[in-house]
Amino acid sequence: MRNTSLDKVYELAKTNDKIVFIGSDLGPGVLDKMKNEFPDRFFMEGVSEQHVIGMAAGLAMEGFIPYINTIATFLTRRCFEQIALDLCLHNLPVRLIASGGGVVYAPLGPTHLAVEDIAILRALPNMTIIAPCDAEEMKRLMPQTVDYPSPIYIRLAKGGDKVVSRPELGFQIGKAIVMKEGTYGMFVTTGVMTQIALEAIAELEKQGINCGLIHMHTVKPLDEDTLKQWLPKVKAFVTVEEHTRIGGLGSAILEFCNDHIPEQSSKIKRIGLPDHFSEKYGSQNEQLEYMGISVESLVKTMKSFN
Repeated sequence: MRNTSLDKVYELAKTNDKIVFIGSDLGPGVLDKMKNEFPDRFFMEGVSEQHVIGMAAGLAMEGFIPYINTIATFLTRRCFEQIALDLCLHNLPVRLIASGGGVVYAPLGPTHLAVEDIAILRALPNMTIIAPCDAEEMKRLMPQTVDYPSPIYIRLAKGGDKVVSRPELGFQIGKAIVMKEGTYGMFVTTGVMTQIALEAIAELEKQGINCGLIHMHTVKPLDEDTLKQWLPKVKAFVTVEEHTRIGGLGSAILEFCNDHIPEQSSKIKRIGLPDHFSEKYGSQNEQLEYMGISVESLVKTMKSFN
């Protein structure tokens, strides 16, 4: 997914001379083609992420469209003030491509686990937050970012994830995708949790329970129309995210229900990461299993509405 997003930056830069790329100590070989072909629009700024945000803001004020890529924790925790004041306050068209959303960097421990990035950025006015489910969806997203008027945070998975999106369902920033309709319940996912939910749906189908899936690739702005359409239709709504349960997708949906359709709130249960730092190291899948995010937990949670 990361390679796909950066390759698309290069492709877009070929047709738009306002597009620039800024990296933060990403190592040799990253976007070498763009570096060689457009050296005046390729910058590798070293371990200085806060500077990178300020630099991008300045370029955006001069009419450029900066695309930044670095590790998600460094881009969010370390740069929160710069993102708030330099980008969001001025509503600048800077695109933040965040590698390692969730527990992707599980072998590196809690310093590298971006488990609260959605929560802290969702609180900022003018920020748009997007978590594609696979590389093919990333291809459909990236062209839409060029003319988008506001800052965008693009949350990347580890790469090589199973492709589950379908081009015929389309892609529009801010518009959720109903990947499968259900009569009993709906899973609502963002990012690669969509893959896990599809597996859970298949297992539930074997047990005679018909469930569907809303892939909410855009966490902010939330697609309220789709929620209003589907919440009254089913018995259960289970949100699934590779993010702390505090302040993420599930919280956003509960807040929406509280404000607009409070009678539907009891249908919602949230699956996400617990409210503590991880004390374990291992693979992404091992971390997710340890923290209670698995096909089995999704099935159990959906069946708990009986």
